[in-house]
Amino acid sequence: MSSNRFMRIHSPEFKAMSERVLRVTELTSRLNVLPFDDEAGKAELLERILGRPLPPRVTIYPPFYTDHGLNLDLAERVFINQGCTFLDYAGIRLAERVMVGPKATFITSGHPVDPEERRVWLTGAPIEVEENVWIGAGATILPGVTIGRDSVIAAGAVVADDVPPASLVTGTKASVRRQW
Repeated sequence: MSSNRFMRIHSPEFKAMSERVLRVTELTSRLNVLPFDDEAGKAELLERILGRPLPPRVTIYPPFYTDHGLNLDLAERVFINQGCTFLDYAGIRLAERVMVGPKATFITSGHPVDPEERRVWLTGAPIEVEENVWIGAGATILPGVTIGRDSVIAAGAVVADDVPPASLVTGTKASVRRQW
């Protein structure tokens, strides 16, 4: 799914996506019950989920959730804490040295607001998180957002708009509070 795209529900593309979601849900459920120190088991399942090996020095603490996996692009030295969710069908990219706090949620897909279209279409737009960003616990990042380098997203923030570099954003409707 590319930027700001619509996919018809019940189409062949949607069916393929739904089948992938079922496969990845099965894989993440297995990942999330492994012993914490089973590094080889975690690496093997994450490679199947993401479609490639983890980059060097990436840390993911289960439980970990994703609906697609193949469109989650993690650079080196990314840290993802426990309980995070990545709905990545439209693409999520975390650049080097991004830190993600527990229970953060990244959502790239949704539905139109119009009730007649809501059950007919799936919408989506990618999320881009630039280098050295810290996403606080419980933050939610919505479709189409770019978070600029060196920024901090406060715990519990809901990010619906792009974040400039070197900014702190807070609140349930995240807004820029300061820049440096």
